Amino acid sequence: MPGNRAVIYKGPGDVAVETIDYPGLELKDGPGVNPANVGRQIPHGAILKVVASNICGSDQHMVRGRTTAPPGLALGHEITGEVAEVGRDVEFIKVGDLVSVPFNIACGRCVNCKAGKTGVCLNVNPDRPGSAYGYVDMGGWVGGQAEYALVPYADWNLLKFPDKDRALEKIRDLAMLSDIFPTGYHGAVTAGVGTGSTVYVAGAGPVGLAAATSAFLLGAAVVIVADLQKERLEQARSFGCETIDVSEGDPKDQIERILGVPEVECAIDAVGFEAHGHGTDAGSERPATVLNTVMDVTAAGGAVGIPGLYVTGDPGAADEAAKTGSLSIRLGLGWAKSLSFTTGQCPVMRYNRQLMQAILHDRTQIAKNVNATVIPLDQAPQGYADFDKGAARKYVLDPHGLIK
Repeated sequence: MPGNRAVIYKGPGDVAVETIDYPGLELKDGPGVNPANVGRQIPHGAILKVVASNICGSDQHMVRGRTTAPPGLALGHEITGEVAEVGRDVEFIKVGDLVSVPFNIACGRCVNCKAGKTGVCLNVNPDRPGSAYGYVDMGGWVGGQAEYALVPYADWNLLKFPDKDRALEKIRDLAMLSDIFPTGYHGAVTAGVGTGSTVYVAGAGPVGLAAATSAFLLGAAVVIVADLQKERLEQARSFGCETIDVSEGDPKDQIERILGVPEVECAIDAVGFEAHGHGTDAGSERPATVLNTVMDVTAAGGAVGIPGLYVTGDPGAADEAAKTGSLSIRLGLGWAKSLSFTTGQCPVMRYNRQLMQAILHDRTQIAKNVNATVIPLDQAPQGYADFDKGAARKYVLDPHGLIK
């Protein structure tokens, strides 16, 4: 078997590229693997030669030490690859296929999967509904920031690109289908974005930029993106967004200067639990700030999409309550305004095929909008460090030098 170099979480602020086992069609014991999953047979799985695997903000939460992720965990849940091997029960996916891997691991058999709720599959994680590759408390499926990766239930999970050569020409864009683009799109859809909508997106990181891209794709009239990082705001402006620097004060006042009214019809929280305050509080963590702001700026009867990550365990939280995911949110305000809220993992399979078509037929430029930046696997530690400093880039790891 060939070697398998992968990005490994070593401890807070520390990742390294190390050699791990080549994947087999069995889930073995290792860091973060639920004991109930050890020895699980995967005859329905496929082994991929990874073509692209992205660094995600959710990975960054772990690397900052803001979760209970164990050292030694192989990272990475945004995977695009070429099928190198299939199990005996795989019927439709073939060796050589170029495929996108939804970050949600789903069985396709349970009641949730059959209802399209693949983000909360009941059969892949003994701890709780829902699973993902290379992520804390998600069952222990090995991450895909590596040369090779195992995907279970391959016929169900894998999205095959219909024309391999054409797909390779657009691989930077198609690499966004595993998570970031569907997640941003889910945020926009659940916020009710449609033709002529006014939209507020909190966060100009990659998911926020993907949400803004999605809002335009859905027909929004105005998309306002808020952040603290000037480089990220500049990236948002590069494809037509209005922007707000929340260090300058209350977003509501700045929205009014843009729209003439202090509210929008749709709002998206693309920040999550490591939120900072506004104005003079911008240098301090205020984990409930974004949730309270989106309720404040969304018009009565509107909707809020929350693709930003919130966790049940945050060892580095600013207060004791936040360490267990308890935040002081103004739920009464949201209730009084009859707002709708959608949380949780994006069910990637609900959107990825349609978004693939939008990419292949030149209806969107997601890679350009999120500033996709390809780096070799060996540069992953530097990519994590730069991303942590607020670089306005979406880092795409290229383990085999296949991205032209």
